[in-house]
Amino acid sequence: MVSPRKILALGMATWLTAPAGALQQDDPHARIRTIVELVVVPVTVKDSSGKLVLDLHQNEFRVLEDGIEQQITLFSVDPFPLSAVILLDNNLKLKTSEQVESSLPAIAGGFSEFDEALICRFDTQVRQRGDFTSDNDRLLTQLKRMDLDKSFPGQGSGPMTAGPRINAGAGTPSVPSRTTITLTNRRDDKNIDDAVYIAGQLLQNRERGRRKIIFLVSDGRNSRSNVNSFSNTIKLLLSADISVYAIGVGGADLNLGASVLQKYARATGGDVFYAARRAELENLYSAVTEEARNQYTLAYVPQETDRSQDYHTIEVRARRPSLTLLARDGYYAPTKR
Repeated sequence: MVSPRKILALGMATWLTAPAGALQQDDPHARIRTIVELVVVPVTVKDSSGKLVLDLHQNEFRVLEDGIEQQITLFSVDPFPLSAVILLDNNLKLKTSEQVESSLPAIAGGFSEFDEALICRFDTQVRQRGDFTSDNDRLLTQLKRMDLDKSFPGQGSGPMTAGPRINAGAGTPSVPSRTTITLTNRRDDKNIDDAVYIAGQLLQNRERGRRKIIFLVSDGRNSRSNVNSFSNTIKLLLSADISVYAIGVGGADLNLGASVLQKYARATGGDVFYAARRAELENLYSAVTEEARNQYTLAYVPQETDRSQDYHTIEVRARRPSLTLLARDGYYAPTKR
């Protein structure tokens, strides 16, 4: 069994085992330059009742890249430590906002001492609260002190001053010195694509050997004024091996087919849950971290696919019937140097 940390440390990487150059075939000291690209695919498996299935073996999985079956070369069922950005919708209806706010301390219970998490809230801007922390007591304190804004029909929200804003443009996130913004009274005045993009930026350089996730709590209402498109955001997430786990609140379950929450979860191999009451929220928080931590990890070296292509599709199948598999739709090949 290969350790999960070693698999992720190797994943989506390119190694050069010897310098380039023409070498004589009969030279006993000759070294050949080889390039190996290992693709790592985390997979969640559920039964017909939605419970996690954790007893599958390597030979029960099949992986196809661009429709061509691949040989699984590395396999692990060990749990992973998490790096998480907790992304909280800051423009919910009054009742929903109060339910979410009162339930937030329960999020901390899903993280262990080996995990790390960072809290952000968003509407048209993203506000980061502190930095990544593995201190569960500190995380709990931050969540208890979280004060989400409420949206009142017919009235504008007041100015917000808590926490730095982060730009939604490309490149490294920056924190402007001015932290006040006045919100409108529209419930859909929030940029989910921009918020997820920034969360991806914050996660992309976290250490290998961790499962990187965005823990998104939102009603799924997305404005048309995002700087970053859905497709550009997905490219960032897939390139950095980041999965989105969303909890839909405030009627998010009424728009299942076209939900932006569902689209992000499906494309990145994450999952989406829906809650109508505080008790459901608190139970789902721990379900998210349990599912993200306890995935199968499959890895393979691509064979017989067109390596000149930037994007490659992935399909994971199980030989055991009546199972649901969640894995990312594909990946972007590392940039050749």
